[in-house]
Amino acid sequence: MTTPAARPRVPNFSSGPCAKRPGWTLQALDKALVGRSHRSKPGKARLADAIERTRRVLGIPADYRIGIVPASDTGAVEMALWSLLGARGVELLAWESFGEGWVGDVVKQLRIKDSRSLTAAYGALPDLGAVDFARDVVFTWNGTTSGVRVPDGDWIPDDRQGLTICDATSAAFAMRLPWDKLDATTWSWQKVLGGEGQHGMLVLSPRAVARLESFTPAWPMPKIFRLTQGGKLIEGVFKGETINTPSMLCVEDAIDGLDWAERIGGLDALIARAEGNLAAIEAWAARAGWVGFLADDRRIRSCTSVCLRIVDPAILRLDAAAQAAVPKRITALLEAEKVAFDIDAYRDAPPGLRIWAGATIERADLEALFPWLDWAFARATADLVQAA
Repeated sequence: MTTPAARPRVPNFSSGPCAKRPGWTLQALDKALVGRSHRSKPGKARLADAIERTRRVLGIPADYRIGIVPASDTGAVEMALWSLLGARGVELLAWESFGEGWVGDVVKQLRIKDSRSLTAAYGALPDLGAVDFARDVVFTWNGTTSGVRVPDGDWIPDDRQGLTICDATSAAFAMRLPWDKLDATTWSWQKVLGGEGQHGMLVLSPRAVARLESFTPAWPMPKIFRLTQGGKLIEGVFKGETINTPSMLCVEDAIDGLDWAERIGGLDALIARAEGNLAAIEAWAARAGWVGFLADDRRIRSCTSVCLRIVDPAILRLDAAAQAAVPKRITALLEAEKVAFDIDAYRDAPPGLRIWAGATIERADLEALFPWLDWAFARATADLVQAA
């Protein structure tokens, strides 16, 4: 194939940390409260501003608490698991590596014996109709490493007895989350709005707060996870009084991302950008013919972490090692050309490509990428097909 002429303006298609918002420069951080205490009045005001902007953009109910917590989405999920579980049995849903990680933590670390795992292979969902909502339920909204999301919240009953604990890190700001169905929801800044790492967000429903104030887990609670004192919620955590020291540079960057989201039209605009990017990838894949989706069912296909697999018949006739080499070759060629960075499949996922399509990705950059993907596939497979 002829080498394409046009290139993506921004070649960053990583699924985390994700591309910065369009037009971002370091000047966005000029107002960062560096060299000051995060516990000062201005420091707490900036943290509180990040929380309230989050509430506005996502439409989070006024009686839900929103906290900035340590250690990215991982820290936020662990905080929810360690603080909320143990009062009743647990349903654990997993269809990719991060969901499998939460299963391991509950079963092997917290050692909750009354737990049940409902799993599915990469590209599919477990049977959502089989979930027992008399128990607590732990799940990811969007499987970042499989490109599979739950289609909606209709499978979660309003009269559930247990709590729902949802890892929404690659869904928040790109998919509509039904807050009345979610009791503890987590994400990190470095996903859909392209923020910086190491900070997580934790949203608690009134039902989750009631659990925290009425139940004490059997295990010791590390200080970094403690959300109650004397049997009452530590309200300051949800007003900008963080448990440990946050980076005020990262806070400023998060505020910048939220400000951009509001300027372009809020959540509706963010969702439209992500869904439009997915549609563009789908149209290209249909034209290209050599690539398909890990999630065959469009209804559960992610619009952020788009996971692709090689479906070309000539490649599928090769042995497994040769097939796995193809996406590695494609990503190496594109990185060498500085056309696309970090689009190989996650290390635990089936061989393939993973293209981030969240709201900070410009559709024009995707359109410029597609001819390069076709070019790289042709280059990467020419000798393999001839040898076969």
